[in-house]
Amino acid sequence: MSKPLTADDLLPLVAQLDPQQQLRLAKLALRAAALRGDGDAARYLAAPPTDEELGNDDDGLSWDADGWEGVGEKG
Repeated sequence: MSKPLTADDLLPLVAQLDPQQQLRLAKLALRAAALRGDGDAARYLAAPPTDEELGNDDDGLSWDADGWEGVGEKG
């Protein structure tokens, strides 16, 4: 009887795929999880994140700077 494959067995094969095919594989895996009824996967397929949610600020630390001017000062 053959041993079932694991994700670790598949990783070297996935690494050989070009980025477009890796993305396609990820989407197929997500769809398979949704068909099984996994809650998170089904919700993600119903409403995937928008570009704004995954956007990148030009100045990512600027929001951290506001309001911290006096922190750590004695007196």
